[in-house]
Amino acid sequence: MSLYQPEPVEISTRMRPGEWTESSLEELVTTYRAKILAMGAAVSEVMTDVERNDDGSVKVVVSWAKPAVADNAGAVGGTPAA
Repeated sequence: MSLYQPEPVEISTRMRPGEWTESSLEELVTTYRAKILAMGAAVSEVMTDVERNDDGSVKVVVSWAKPAVADNAGAVGGTPAA
């Protein structure tokens, strides 16, 4: 029995005009990416979407689309890579 759950992971927020600067936005994206990577995502599996709206607001979404099948290497009954 495996505890692997392939559901995507997402961290997101919306900020109103005046609540963010380019610098704070960059820092926020970096922080969200670091949190997803700390959960075990590979860099290539992390997607970042920053949506800038005409009113000056911004929506940030950092997500990890997990593969449908977990790597069995090193798992009980699995075969470690040589």
